[in-house]
Amino acid sequence: MKNIATISIAIGLAIATLASSSTVVAETPLSVNEVINTPAAQVVHRTVEIDGLSLFYREAGNPDHPTLLLLHGFPTSSHMFRDLIPKLSDRYHVIAPDYPGFGFSSAPSVEDYDYTFDNLAKLIERFTERLDLQSYSLYVMDYGAPVGFRLAVSHPERVQALIIQNGNAYVEGIDNDFWVPVKAYWKDRSVENGDKLRSFLTLDATKWQFTDGVRNVEAISPDNWGHVQPLLDRPGNQEIQLALFHSYGSNPPQYPVWQRYLREHQPPTLIVWGKNDKIFPAEGAFPYQRDLPKAELHLLDTGHFALEEDGDVIAKHMRRFLDQHVPRSLAEPRAK
Repeated sequence: MKNIATISIAIGLAIATLASSSTVVAETPLSVNEVINTPAAQVVHRTVEIDGLSLFYREAGNPDHPTLLLLHGFPTSSHMFRDLIPKLSDRYHVIAPDYPGFGFSSAPSVEDYDYTFDNLAKLIERFTERLDLQSYSLYVMDYGAPVGFRLAVSHPERVQALIIQNGNAYVEGIDNDFWVPVKAYWKDRSVENGDKLRSFLTLDATKWQFTDGVRNVEAISPDNWGHVQPLLDRPGNQEIQLALFHSYGSNPPQYPVWQRYLREHQPPTLIVWGKNDKIFPAEGAFPYQRDLPKAELHLLDTGHFALEEDGDVIAKHMRRFLDQHVPRSLAEPRAK
């Protein structure tokens, strides 16, 4: 019995030593092995009708808790947040909508809906008001950045914090080879230039977006392109995506406006960036620190969809960061 007790004490000390030496460092892949053990709230799947469109969204957590509004990128949907939401929903009210033409939201033809980033932002603004989201922290990624920054500029008083993940607001972030054919389409919206972009909508391109720059391709679930590609392949959806490729050209002229918002309002900002991303490389992450000297920047050794490989790391940074910057009293249920 004495030997068993001695062994038990030794094992306990070893576990305690390992636990105390473990740190969350986004720059190393070791943190991926850390697991967040929290009692997650059930994720529900809902739709709401706005301006004749059915918007699908995922929601979890107590509405009395601070809200996190997660804005997805191309070519995915709120599906990209499927694993992140449960890691946050014990403490936050988490909402992730699908834009029109993406995921399970309505996808009217380009003849019936004007697919522009201005219109997407206006629709998401109405969505937040329909759900009575009076304040929120924004998670912006890829297409989510131009949508989210439009929201922030229109209603800076509503934004409690920013989490930026491979979402661009500086010309340095689109000064690379990926954007050459897209910029040509901005200048000349010809059929020929548009057809050159259709290769971005193929299964190979979708897989590339999820797997390029990752440490371990086998860690990336094929559920991603299994969800995305059938939606891209719907009749008329390529025309929707081409319309948004062209509309993306409306974003760089807005960069000075977004940057002025950042300088003037100094929202608490956490930047978690897949540094191996060839679409929005790390060159787009560093300029934020010019306008947000207190921004926290973590470069992750992964690709465009950083959540796929470093979701635990990002969730841990978010929980710590938001706990510091979003009023703690709001994170507890209000007295009834």
